[in-house]
Amino acid sequence: MGREIAYQSGFGNEFATEAVEGALPVGQNAPQEHALGLYTEQFSGTPFTAPRGVNRRTWTYRIRPSVTHRPYEEMALGLIRSGPFMEAPPTPNQLRWDPLPLPERETDFVDGVVTMGGNGDPAMQMGVAIHLYAANRSMHDRFFADADGELLIVPQMGPLRLATELGILEVAPGEIGVIPRGVKFRVELLGRQARGYICENYGLAFRLPELGPIGANGLANARDFLAPVAAFEDRDGDFILVTKFQGRLWRAAINHSPLDVVAWHGNYAPYKYDLARFNCINTVSFDHPDPSIYTVLSSPSAIPGTANCDFAIFPPRWLVAEHSFRPPWFHRNLMNEFMGLVFGAYDAKAEGFVPGGASLHNCMAGHGPDAETFERASRAELKPQYLAGTLAFMFETQLVVRPTEFAMITRILQHEYFECWQGLKKRFAAEAMAAPKSR
Repeated sequence: MGREIAYQSGFGNEFATEAVEGALPVGQNAPQEHALGLYTEQFSGTPFTAPRGVNRRTWTYRIRPSVTHRPYEEMALGLIRSGPFMEAPPTPNQLRWDPLPLPERETDFVDGVVTMGGNGDPAMQMGVAIHLYAANRSMHDRFFADADGELLIVPQMGPLRLATELGILEVAPGEIGVIPRGVKFRVELLGRQARGYICENYGLAFRLPELGPIGANGLANARDFLAPVAAFEDRDGDFILVTKFQGRLWRAAINHSPLDVVAWHGNYAPYKYDLARFNCINTVSFDHPDPSIYTVLSSPSAIPGTANCDFAIFPPRWLVAEHSFRPPWFHRNLMNEFMGLVFGAYDAKAEGFVPGGASLHNCMAGHGPDAETFERASRAELKPQYLAGTLAFMFETQLVVRPTEFAMITRILQHEYFECWQGLKKRFAAEAMAAPKSR
């Protein structure tokens, strides 16, 4: 193993790092003969001709090139599914699930992934898949890479050590880790068990959202995103490389660890972000702003202002407003919202939405605070209020999320979810209205 775990800051920066002195060439990407006998390999995350501002590529200097493995063979999918999602019809009903049970038998990260739904198609490089994971075992002698999309990992229980080709990320609940499309990695558990959420983004890579009228400061700051420094494994043995390609899983034998990059430079790399560093923007006068003010990362679509996927969070924050209903209001939305809860309680639900759980409100499905929350908030004293000890998030996407068969038949589906709104009674009283004004 190379250096101790360490990070470089900045989002989309051009980084340069070496685990052994002299491994990184100076002034030439691909020397005719590397001084340490390393192979030069470019790793591109965008087309070669992508505009400079969004072009992503990294030069790696590795012990063996990526081609040195046996042919792939298809393997069982388990409960992983991929676009196009056709197992179950989409429903206009609101859906909510309890947390995914922790496994009883030994289960690593890849075996512990369960797909809840998604949209689009990796072949068209559009849409997302939404997964849960639950594991109780580290990946030892196998590695994983996703050729279909980048992986945004949101731990809910238990920290993870993501050993990647380009270095090591340690990601705990309250943080996120992003593994770019095609990067090989191994997941080690830093506790007895782990659980969380994954957004597999088939579309354009996540980036920081534009700030518009907010100005230069606010939301997530680029300097708070951390990329790993080079750290390599020089291990021979009998290993397995698992790759997700066009919705299917494939496995190939490999006689060495593929995490053998000794040095690299570029801007296509894994990264992590501490969600506690997010700078919330909120109202000080009236009404409840749109949840877009909580966007951490955005994958744009071909339609300006319409996201293939937005990742938004609802962290600890102050609520300050005049004569206004504080929780999220009732609404229907063209976009499609999958929510999860990392810890604490969500301010729009009194019960039923617990850490590790999830909900789905698809296009134009009405949703909002439950009856108990509405009654309490309607009578609350309006003074500055701090929401402490809470972290919820949302994957919001332009296309309807089609649930998997598992999501619709699993025992963790809350069939009674709709009941939380049935206590919202008629409050209109015509006799209390003032006489209409004449024109």
